[in-house]
Amino acid sequence: MSTVEYPPRTVEALLADGTTAVIRPLSAADHAAVLDLHGERMSEGSRRWRFFGASRRAPELAADRLCGTAHPTGLLALGAWVDGELVGEADCEPAQDRPEAAELALAVADAWQHRGVGTLLVEHLVHAAREHGITTFEADTLAGNRAVHRLFTDLGLPVHRRFEQGEVRVLVPLEDEAEHYREAVDERGRSADVASLAALLRPRSVAVIGASRRMGSVGRTVLVKIRRNGFAGDLWAVNPYASEIAGEPAHPSLATLPGTPDLAVLAVPAGAVPGAAEECGVAGVRALVVLTAGLDADQARQLMYSCRRHSMRLVGPNSLGIAQLDPAVRLDAEFGGAAARTGTAGVAVQSGGVGIALLGQLARLGIGVSSFVSLGDKYDVSGNDLLQWWEGDGRTDLALLHLESFGNPRAFSRTARRVARSLPVLTVDAGRSAAGRRGAASHTAAAATPTVTREALFRQAGITATRSVAELVEAAALLHAQPLPGSRGAVAVVSNAGGIGILAADACAEAGLSLPELSAATTATLLDLLPDGAAVGNPIDTTAAADPDELGRCVRELVKGGAVDAVLVAIVPTALSAATGLDPLRVLLDGPVEGRGRVPVVLVLPDQDVTVRYLNRAGGGLLPAYADPVAAARALAHARDRARWLAEPSSPPVAVADTSDSAVARHLAQAFLAEHPEGGWLDPKETADLLDCYDLPLTTSIWARGEHDVLLAARTLGQLGHDGESVLKAYWPDQLHKSAADAVRTGLGGSDEVRAAYREFEARFGESMAGVVVQPMAAPGLELLAGVVQDQVFGPLVMLGLGGTATDLLDDRSARLAPLTERDLTTMVTELRSAPLLTGRPGTPPVDLAALRRVLTGLSRLACDLPQLAEADLNPLIARPGGLLCVDARVRLEPRPAFDPYLRQLRRPAAAQRAQG
Repeated sequence: MSTVEYPPRTVEALLADGTTAVIRPLSAADHAAVLDLHGERMSEGSRRWRFFGASRRAPELAADRLCGTAHPTGLLALGAWVDGELVGEADCEPAQDRPEAAELALAVADAWQHRGVGTLLVEHLVHAAREHGITTFEADTLAGNRAVHRLFTDLGLPVHRRFEQGEVRVLVPLEDEAEHYREAVDERGRSADVASLAALLRPRSVAVIGASRRMGSVGRTVLVKIRRNGFAGDLWAVNPYASEIAGEPAHPSLATLPGTPDLAVLAVPAGAVPGAAEECGVAGVRALVVLTAGLDADQARQLMYSCRRHSMRLVGPNSLGIAQLDPAVRLDAEFGGAAARTGTAGVAVQSGGVGIALLGQLARLGIGVSSFVSLGDKYDVSGNDLLQWWEGDGRTDLALLHLESFGNPRAFSRTARRVARSLPVLTVDAGRSAAGRRGAASHTAAAATPTVTREALFRQAGITATRSVAELVEAAALLHAQPLPGSRGAVAVVSNAGGIGILAADACAEAGLSLPELSAATTATLLDLLPDGAAVGNPIDTTAAADPDELGRCVRELVKGGAVDAVLVAIVPTALSAATGLDPLRVLLDGPVEGRGRVPVVLVLPDQDVTVRYLNRAGGGLLPAYADPVAAARALAHARDRARWLAEPSSPPVAVADTSDSAVARHLAQAFLAEHPEGGWLDPKETADLLDCYDLPLTTSIWARGEHDVLLAARTLGQLGHDGESVLKAYWPDQLHKSAADAVRTGLGGSDEVRAAYREFEARFGESMAGVVVQPMAAPGLELLAGVVQDQVFGPLVMLGLGGTATDLLDDRSARLAPLTERDLTTMVTELRSAPLLTGRPGTPPVDLAALRRVLTGLSRLACDLPQLAEADLNPLIARPGGLLCVDARVRLEPRPAFDPYLRQLRRPAAAQRAQG
């Protein structure tokens, strides 16, 4: 099998039924295929809808126009291929007198109509048209062409129609920020994704390829597990060297099977994987789970090529396997040590070892699994796919993820944000340290994601991020069994021993929870309920003398009072309870707790020998019991955070001021990259011009190249400066940190000081100095950093933090994926440790927060408008009650094509891509 080469600008995406289509621009080499599409593969009726007549020359003219000598200037044409066959094309041709408007045309082979081909092509054509400055599609259609009118209606963009003598003139504005369009694309993507996963997660038949007779081998283990778990469909073993394996008949090849399996599990050597995958694809298999590890780059490319060509979804390679425990399926095709319990938690992991540990801990706790997928090296199926499956499978009410890398994090964020509204999504934040990131990158053959970007993703998406598998299970135990607390995070701590109560109170405080003072009425009631000597200040010490009924009444009073959002009950065994035989837990498990549907109750039992377990309540329901108050408090804090996120209203993207000039900014970026093809840092004037497009408050600056010009500029700007002073900054290309290079002089009060500073620069930096930036001295204020960094995986992030020399020292920063929402503008400030410096405190007024919001909004728009923006720093950004002023800024551009993170396309993993030379 030859090495696979992907044509440039080729993407793969899913049709409505889950079939994989290849989308790419048409070229002269496609002339015959386009002619065949419009001729032999479209009926006379379809051609009449397409060409408004039945001309015999219409197919030939169409092929010449799209791929031949008649190709019009500016024409954009895309084709959709399935298994090497052209099944549809869409094109648009700009109007000669109105280049911002383009005439749209569309054709789909009869056999492929009503499968989403046309809609997928138009979505990709919208993206290409926007790149080329086209803002409107126009089309002439026949009034009776219901299919194309339904396509326009369902697209998600505004549609304007004008009827004229049986024809309809359609106008579709291509709005850049149309949320309704994104939602429509999301829903089409979700539906197609779920359809493509059916063969993987609801297979009617399974083949294990490479199952051997050797005891303990991976293939045999999986085969035995599938049979023992009672798989509801057909199960076949494939091995050319055996007639029977573990009691199952073995078949020499796929071709000899009595039917075509929906799912094939591959447990063959790495060198045999590409051939086995291609054989599966040719046979009509729709999903693969590859357990094999150690594929080289060429084997990876061949595997992915076969999967995409034949519309097979792939889990792995290097996968532990999958389990779908729906009673209607009962598939357990993994080689972990313990069998997962049937339940309602969806689990997806990249590491097989983590998967084994997580399944074991969930089983011991008593949380069952709806489906489990070990993603392995994650060439295809990802956490994003599984979230969409769980969202609609009718069984899953808790999603648990262990992801070391992200393929399309913006799509993941958008999906997780939607799914997390209906069920908790928890993850282990793996790869926080530099060593952890190296390990993650090595393990997954993908770029590990920097910590700050992952944290931004998790916050925006409403994902509960934990720091270990144990913490994940602890949080899941609470979220699975108890209601969410109120968003305040107010906790009452009740204990039968003062020491454990104090430890629990400390744990709650350190987790960010509060222990409010109880009202006088509640305090009086508790004193009446409890024995003499009880302390009721919160934490509440019932003393060891409290019998179970008194303890129960105390908890019920706190639950129904409404003063707290959660109750933590810490109980230690005492000699008194041992002597009386009265178990303090009995009343909590047997007696009613009024209002427990609203207020979560958690237990801390220091003497138990497991980290967390469930205690069954009489009449149903579970109480999570933790051995350590730190674990209980941490779980409550995660639940509080989820409650807060759910309580936040849906926040729209920030509105950009009408004064922003995106067109000028794009022109500036294109001009710079035309002169510097490899990219680089903008000089001070170019930086000022670009930032001015977004009304970013860069201080007045004059670029000067000689002593005379510097003195003139200083006299002019010094009058504007604080105390009449000016600032000089030496500049040379590729300069990074002026302060570190000692290239800044501030507080220059007169011509003599300015002249001396300039001559010092000239003597020290010599010919390398390209010039000097002269600025008025800024009044003192709080120094901030605001900027954009372009992450290769995540795209642009907007960052805010303390600036100046404190930037790296204190590392107090917040970040969000662009585009920012109105909510982001608030939370980016409030989550900083230094937030009180910005929002004000007694004796110190707040800085101009409205101006700060405008700066963040401008950076967000800049980041979204210019994919070439590699990084931008406004540092320091001096904030005062009367406004903000940036006194230094750096911008770096790189040649980079526009990327639409919301465009429907399957991820192509780095290990399976050809080298882009």
